[in-house]
Amino acid sequence: MRIRTVIGVLLTAVMLFPVYWMLNVSLTRDTDMRDDPPHLFPLHGTLEGYRAVLDQQLPYLGTSLLVGLGTVGLTVLLAAPAGYSLAKLRPRGGGVLSFAFLIAQMIPGIIMAMGFYAIYLNLGVLNSWPGLILADSTLAVPFAVLVFTAFMSGIPDELLQAARTDGAGALRTFTAIVLPVSRNAVVTVSLFAFLWAWSDFVFASTLDSGGALRPITLGIYHYIGNNNQQWNAIMATAVVASVPATVLLVAAQRFVATGVTAGAVKD
Repeated sequence: MRIRTVIGVLLTAVMLFPVYWMLNVSLTRDTDMRDDPPHLFPLHGTLEGYRAVLDQQLPYLGTSLLVGLGTVGLTVLLAAPAGYSLAKLRPRGGGVLSFAFLIAQMIPGIIMAMGFYAIYLNLGVLNSWPGLILADSTLAVPFAVLVFTAFMSGIPDELLQAARTDGAGALRTFTAIVLPVSRNAVVTVSLFAFLWAWSDFVFASTLDSGGALRPITLGIYHYIGNNNQQWNAIMATAVVASVPATVLLVAAQRFVATGVTAGAVKD
């Protein structure tokens, strides 16, 4: 048992080392970056990178937050009713539709981005945050529908029948019974949709590279160039951008563990 614990700790340390190195570099002076070998600890710590984040990156963070929350809202709005329909209403061709959602997740993002670019160009919605929300939702909705379908399949039909007996219509049954019972699935879908939108670079660089509101992935990219040496600013931005995702993962892990397994009925 001790050997397994030691192996687990070592593997965890290896996987978390990039996170530590990101923190280390974010606190290291630019002049110390050229030292060979590199220092495992910042000998002359500096907050210059974080000052650059506060001065230059806050608008990008705000845009990412706006796009992330918008993607969550649109994904849940579309996927929850679709999952309920496939799980409980069982429409004709539901199996084919579920398979189509599964196939949709296999399409490379760059191919979708090229298609969106042509459509957005004709519609005049390039370089806009609503367009970015719609594009990011296309990645999240197929996954969300499958999660909702699997979870809602475990809701007892007797519970829904009781609601109908009490006079609840289809919409009220869905909003008052199905959604509250599916809280774990809603949290799981919301978390993954937010993380996909928060970390997106392909859609952002293709569809919103010239807009006034650009996400944090493009903000970090502005520090990268052939003659750019602002590594502490790059890593500081990465650290700050990782905080929301980390907080959400820690806060929602209990719901996610249940939501991704699905099939279980919430008490």
